[in-house]
Order: sequence, then C-alpha cells, then structure tokens
Amino acid sequence: MTGTEPQPAEGAELPKRRLRWRGRRYSLSKIFFNFYLLVMGTFVAIAFFADALISTALKGITDDYARRFMRGTILMIEEDLFRHPKYSWDKRIRLLDEKFAYRLAIEERSNLNLPPPLLEQIDAGNIAIHRDGEVMYYALRKSGQVLVVGPLSPSHNPELQASGIPLEIRTRLLTWSVIGLLFAVALWFWVRPIWRDLEALRQTARALGEGDLAARSPGAQSKLFAPLTDTLDGMAEQIQRLIATQKELSSAISHELRTPIARLRFASEMMSEANSPEERQRLNTMMENDLEELDKLIDSSLTYARFERETPLLNLTRVDFAEWLEDQVDSLRILGRDMDLQLDLSQLPDNLSVSLDKKHMPQAISNLLRNALKYGKQQIRVSSHCEGDLIVVHVDDDGIGIPTAERERIFSAFTRLDRSRDRATGGYGLGLAITRRVMELHGGTASVTDSPLGGARFTLAWPQHPAAD
Repeated sequence: MTGTEPQPAEGAELPKRRLRWRGRRYSLSKIFFNFYLLVMGTFVAIAFFADALISTALKGITDDYARRFMRGTILMIEEDLFRHPKYSWDKRIRLLDEKFAYRLAIEERSNLNLPPPLLEQIDAGNIAIHRDGEVMYYALRKSGQVLVVGPLSPSHNPELQASGIPLEIRTRLLTWSVIGLLFAVALWFWVRPIWRDLEALRQTARALGEGDLAARSPGAQSKLFAPLTDTLDGMAEQIQRLIATQKELSSAISHELRTPIARLRFASEMMSEANSPEERQRLNTMMENDLEELDKLIDSSLTYARFERETPLLNLTRVDFAEWLEDQVDSLRILGRDMDLQLDLSQLPDNLSVSLDKKHMPQAISNLLRNALKYGKQQIRVSSHCEGDLIVVHVDDDGIGIPTAERERIFSAFTRLDRSRDRATGGYGLGLAITRRVMELHGGTASVTDSPLGGARFTLAWPQHPAAD
C-alpha cells in the first residue's frame, strides 16, 4: 500500500471477490477410457511379447517334435517314389498330393533359395523346417532332388482356407473380445467409486476456495481416498476454527478496549481543568490504572491467541510437586491479605515427583487462584491428591458459586457471568480459557463443581508424567 490507491466512497458496497476455479470437471467416461486403453494396451503388448518370447524359446523343441511326427510320412513317400522310375516322379507326386491335406512337390536341389543353415541340414540328410509357412524339406537320396512338404498350417495353405475370416483369427478375436469385456466391467466397478471421491473432493475444495468454510467432503467410497478426505476435513475445521477465533478475539478485544480508552480520554480532558493537586493526583492514578488494565488485556489476549494459533511444545520438567505447589500458592498470598488462604497437602504421597511444563502450568494454577481471590468472601482452600496416575488439584472458595448451566461456558474465551461485569471483579474472561488450554496441553482436564465451602470448586487433573508432543 502506497497510500495513493483510490478508496471506495463511504457507504459504497465493496466488490465481492470470487476465486476462479481453473480445474476442469472430472469426467467418468474420460477417466475410464484413458485408464482402460492404458491398462488393456499394456496387457496386450505384454501378452504378445510373452507369446513371441515363449515361441522363440520353444522353437527348437517344436521343430524336433514336428520332425519326429512327420518323419514316418516323409520316408513312406520316399519309398513310394523309389518304386517308380525317376521320370514318373512328377506324375506320382501329383497323385500323392491329392491324398494329403497339405501340398507335396519335388524341387531340384540347385533351385532352392533357402538360408545356408537349412541347406546344410538338407545336405546332411535331415528334415529341414522353414518357419515361414511351416514347410519341410527332405533330400531324396542320391537323386539331387528335394521333397517339399507343406505348408502344413491351414493359414498358409490356400487350398485349405475356408471362405471369410480364418478360424484361428476368429478364435483369437473372440477370446480377446471376451477378455476385454470382462476387464472393462471389472475396471468400471473399480473406477466409479474413485471418480465419485475425486468429484466430491473437487467440489469440497472449490467450496473452500470460494470461502465456504463449512463445506465438508462426504465419506469416501474408496479406501484409497479415505485418508485424503479426513485430512481435507480436518484442515477445513482447523481453518474455520482459527478464523472464528480471530473474529472473536478481534470483536472482543475491540469491545474491551473501549472502556479503558474512554476513561483515559475522560481523565485526560479533566486533567486540563483540574485545579487542585489532589484532583490531579486522583486523575493520574486513574490513568495509570487504565494503562495497567490495557497492558493486562493485551498480554492475556496474546497468550490466548498463541494457544489457539498453534500447540506449544511441552518442555517437561520433573519437580517435587508438594514444594512446587506451595511456591505457587505463596506467590499469590499477597493479593489476598484479608483472605484465609489454606494449602492442604496431607493426601499427597511423600516425595511425589511430577512432570510438568514450568512455563505454562503456573498460568493454570495462578488463574484459578486469582479467580478465587476475586469471588471468594473470606476463605480459600487449595488441596491435592492422586487418583491412579492422575494428579488432582482442587481450588475451593466460599463465594456464590457458579450455576450448573454456566459451568462449561465459562471456559470459553471472553465469557463472563453477569456478576463479574463491574470493574472491581471484572477481568476479561480469558483466564479460565487459558487454564483449559494448558490442561489440554498436558493431556488433562479443567472443570468446576460445587465447593464444600459453599462457593465454586475448580479442579485440575492431568497425568503425573504426560507425554510430550
């Protein structure tokens, strides 16, 4: 701010600022198809790669099985040919070809255009198999000619192919179609709750971004997003609580500041008109009291705001509890000179050692004692005892007590009962709120009931050895 910006005229309505949401709406169909194509494409690629890898690994075994399977047939054809003159082999092979489901032919060895490894197998008298078309070659002994058998596969044999799509391709298409359909159904039921959770989170985040801090995400249908949903709701609650506390503090502090400031202004105006030294001294004392009141208000407000803004880390120290509590009570005796302030430690075990934060725990004890000194008539009693692992401290007074309906409300910030609205016993309604925050920090509680003395009994209870955060 430079001070040169144009300011809105008095009474003019400020323009409402809305956050623009740049994110696009999640589409269930888009998420489904993108994920389906990705996973299904990956699955098909892996399947083909695995099939090629397995086929390559089993190539030698398959070829050996085919040789064993066809060797008898090939030798029978060879024997049949050698029963006839060589010039009639072409005619004889055509007759035999009509009786087989695959093609038979005779080629000259010199006319074969095959890879060298296959030619070596043929020359060695072995059955050579060409993978392209599954064709077998066998050299007819001492004739310089080679018997060609195949293609054996129907897909490579035009004479055996049926009209339309081959059976092998139809079978593969049907198999992959069924697999794809079943996978799509399973994927749909898996993606749908995820999409719903994403859409719910998007709507909640958008509402929070536009200022609706009461927005909460519905329960997650997918366990995958349950922690994220809980985290988002917890964050929203924390933000809402902090903003509410900030507004409450701002409103309450503004209200509390008016009275001492008004008194200061009045005393300042009267100071210029005061003629006697006694009147000036009285006005000066009033102003000092108002300044002290402002200082206490600011200090208490800052302390409470610090507890609300963040959780302080516990700095635990082991103390002799009886001695520590006696020191806390003695430090405030001077404030109640006319009060009968008693301390009862008879129910505490000897040499009881308790872990506590020496910075914050004294605030809780002193706030209760100050409260008792304000509202007690003649007698205040502080007592302590152990209940299992808990250390319990009671602060009793003989005042008018606290109505049952108000006993929980008085631990809220800036809450004061009607009887405390005058300046003599006023306060700011922060002491008990700070006391409860200190007890929560120690894993304990602060409560109020009726006192045996006739007034109010404030009770603090916390573990003797609380766990540090």
